[in-house]
Amino acid sequence: MPIYSKEEAQALLKKVLSYSKADECEVSLRGNDGGNIRTALNAVSTAGDISTVSLAVSSVYGKKTGTATINEFDDASLEKVVRRAEELAQLAPENPETMPMLGPQTFKDSIAYNPATAAMTPESRAEMVGQSLDVTKAANLQAAGFLENTTRFSAVMNSKGLFAYDKSTDVIYSVTTRNAAGTISGYAARGFTDVKKMDTASATKIATQKALSSASPKAIEPGKYTVILEPVAAVYMLENMFRFDARSAEEGRSFLSKKGGGTRLGEKLMDDKVNIYSDPFNTELPGPTWNGDGMPLERTDWIKEGVVKNLSYSRYWAQKKGVTPVPGPSNIIMDGGTTSLEEMIKSTERGILVSRLWYIRMVDPQSLLLTGLTRDGTFYIENGQIKFPVKNFRFNESPVIMLNNVEALGKPERTISVESYRSYLIPPMKIRDFTFTSLSDAV
Repeated sequence: MPIYSKEEAQALLKKVLSYSKADECEVSLRGNDGGNIRTALNAVSTAGDISTVSLAVSSVYGKKTGTATINEFDDASLEKVVRRAEELAQLAPENPETMPMLGPQTFKDSIAYNPATAAMTPESRAEMVGQSLDVTKAANLQAAGFLENTTRFSAVMNSKGLFAYDKSTDVIYSVTTRNAAGTISGYAARGFTDVKKMDTASATKIATQKALSSASPKAIEPGKYTVILEPVAAVYMLENMFRFDARSAEEGRSFLSKKGGGTRLGEKLMDDKVNIYSDPFNTELPGPTWNGDGMPLERTDWIKEGVVKNLSYSRYWAQKKGVTPVPGPSNIIMDGGTTSLEEMIKSTERGILVSRLWYIRMVDPQSLLLTGLTRDGTFYIENGQIKFPVKNFRFNESPVIMLNNVEALGKPERTISVESYRSYLIPPMKIRDFTFTSLSDAV
């Protein structure tokens, strides 16, 4: 069983540290336990359980660091991996950015673990997938999907007295529905800490409705349109801007870089309605309570009423700049509003409803200009009604400009990006002047 309790992890890490002869030593222990089912053509294609645990030792001599990993935990193997890390450290070049290890820290207990999710079985996964397949079969469509649940733990201890422990669970599901000819397509994705919130049938009904509604799309002229982005579409755009890294901004490599030098910290870059923050204690999207350096994580505002409120500073960069370190985002939450998706559509004279974006690539990092395609259901809106499905578009747009053009926000929803398999809490949004540059044959 790879999920060590806090006490078990602490005892093992203490033993490993006792073998160290380096100036400084850090030992981390990580494991996960879970399973998955993948479907295609309305049938299970693969299924399995995954159970792993690994230990990493980082030994430091001055500014030279060596790291070795192992998954055998008898005494001889533990001492061997420590010696190997020390050997590698002696051979390594000096790293001028190496920082001294942190001493003891105080961490709040994480709320990211749910016993019901941890207790999932192959049978419960099969039942959830079966409910999804019943929906697509009834609609005479074919589904390809992926369901995965994971219980994770991580622990770290160093020779300066730091110890941190975290345990979490999540369950994710994504499904694409198409007809046998592959000419229509719908998609839905969900992610939760608590499996009781996961309704695979409901998600599949949405994907099915998208597919059936997208038959016989019409081609319309590209250009600037008011768009309504569902959360799964919005997250694909926005996740490209969620680093908020001070170093890249100060070195002129970021949309947060100011022309001529400096950063845009304190500047208003977006609409007043835009609030983006991290909070490891958000009940809908809980996160870890400490980062890889062993620094405590708390709520941090990144964008507040459209203004850049914080940038993340690593310990090295903070020391170089003479500021306090600010850990990067542990999770990402964007506040929403009270406008429903239906109300957004009713208030739109002429626009496009976008179900999903994909194949997004960076065009210009400094303006965060992106290009990509719509897919899985794109619809034309006129006089407050969805009139017909449209052929997919290629777009060229920056999420920074996009968030300057916010007209309305809905209730945030937890959704996943299958690009990164990270979960976000993002609202649906109505955006004016979104730029579509050409038509696409994507489905």
